[in-house]
Amino acid sequence: MRRINGSFLIALGIAGSIGSVAYPVFYSYPHRFDAVKATRPAPAETVNTRWGPLTAADRDLVVRVRLAGLWEIPAGQQAIERAPTKSVKETGDHLVVGHNDLDKRVRIVAADLGIEVPNQPNAQQQGWLAELTAAQGTDYEQKFANLLRSAHGKVFAAVAEVRATTRNTLIRQLASDANQTVLDHITMLERTGDVDFDALAVDAAKGLTASPTGPPPPKPGASAASAPPARPTGDPTLTSSPSALPTDGTVSTERPEPSDPESAAR
Repeated sequence: MRRINGSFLIALGIAGSIGSVAYPVFYSYPHRFDAVKATRPAPAETVNTRWGPLTAADRDLVVRVRLAGLWEIPAGQQAIERAPTKSVKETGDHLVVGHNDLDKRVRIVAADLGIEVPNQPNAQQQGWLAELTAAQGTDYEQKFANLLRSAHGKVFAAVAEVRATTRNTLIRQLASDANQTVLDHITMLERTGDVDFDALAVDAAKGLTASPTGPPPPKPGASAASAPPARPTGDPTLTSSPSALPTDGTVSTERPEPSDPESAAR
């Protein structure tokens, strides 16, 4: 009897040991991803809208596009009026026309999404306008081309990132519109022949950015005040028109064939 009781106790001890090891394994299996989920950050200050989730990056893009028009329209108008060269005047024309059109689009999007947008250029942009106003001759031409080309390059990168990641249909369309306008302006600025690409590369390497702080998320059911339009003063003569998008909503990629004197593409 003692032998049986001893054997029973030994078996019971072994079973208990196995259970103590197995229980954490079987219990933890259904919860094996809980720790991973807990460390996975949620998008910062994302709110739901009828057009899809609206993130802080989405809202930041709306502010960037609005701010771009608030300083680039007067910069473009100044270039038209001063017209030191034909290419600078034409570039100024594109800036005014492009941002007149884009500003209308961004104000509609901001109103629909309840995003508060600024009505004045930020301090840095006001400083750029002051620099352009004070500059003369070739100094003005170089500042015009490089200040605006640098600013457009930063916005271009932000537009691309948001266009690639946003889940909001209004923001996605705005990013497509902004991409087309910004690329047109970059192209015109580079055609002046005054862009310092080495300086742009150095600036990019420093990781500098003129990004404003995104506005806070809109309150549910709240509407934003309608923003006044950004327009040139007076009645300047403008010759260009906003870039047209195909009616099917795609972005046209038509362009001249590249020069290939060495037949590298054959």
